Amino acid sequence: MIKSSCIYNGHVIHKRFKPKKHFFKYKVFSLLIDLSEIHLLEKELTLFSYNKFNILSFYNIDHGPRDGSSLVKWVKENMIKNNINTEGISIKLLCYPRIWGYVFNPLSVFFVYDKNSNLITILYEVKNTFGEQHTYIFKLQKTDQLIEHTCKKKFHVSPFIEMDCTYFFKITKPEEKILVYIDQYDNEDKLLVALQEGVKVNLNNKNLIKNYFFHPLMSFKIILAIHFEAFRLWFKGIKHIKKKIKTANKKLAKGPANKTADFCKSVLL
Repeated sequence: MIKSSCIYNGHVIHKRFKPKKHFFKYKVFSLLIDLSEIHLLEKELTLFSYNKFNILSFYNIDHGPRDGSSLVKWVKENMIKNNINTEGISIKLLCYPRIWGYVFNPLSVFFVYDKNSNLITILYEVKNTFGEQHTYIFKLQKTDQLIEHTCKKKFHVSPFIEMDCTYFFKITKPEEKILVYIDQYDNEDKLLVALQEGVKVNLNNKNLIKNYFFHPLMSFKIILAIHFEAFRLWFKGIKHIKKKIKTANKKLAKGPANKTADFCKSVLL
């Protein structure tokens, strides 16, 4: 029986304040996958497979080191580098599933719990459509329902936003609801708000099939929406900023793993 993994039904919302106002809102669903349950999910869910093709699937190669190796090991290695205790941890990952073999996750979130089920670490895994990714890791000092932290932007995401920015994260523990809220500031004031919110439903065959039929091409909708919104920004006359920093990270998987990713060239976040 699936105990810790679930589905979140909700929306992705972006609101830009300058130099021109811009807004969009899209319906999405995400999976919160307890990595210790991943083989159980494959066994229990007809439409879902792990590291192999199905209507919906999850591949290790889409996350972490991007080489198909253990995500648990990768999380532990990152925690050790940041002097965080890894004894007895459990890990849940909030992400979109592959649909018909393709996924693009602009943001995936790893929630790490200690042996007493206290949330101790959050990793934000950010991707751009150049095939690069960067992970921001935060050790939690307290475990309030609303968790806040901040950092400088270190990774090129949008061709319409400068690198010299600061992120202010607000995130709730993944319980009956989930909220990931990011304020982005430039050197003057607030530039952008991006958020993902969702309501929890049980992860079972009935709900997974229902979500698939409501969102049969969600993965493709996400990448097309990114380019559509980028076109809208360009049409509004917002300056296109050339990518200056090449990130030394794993590229998007090719071959059977993620063929559709090859056509992506730029991203809006």
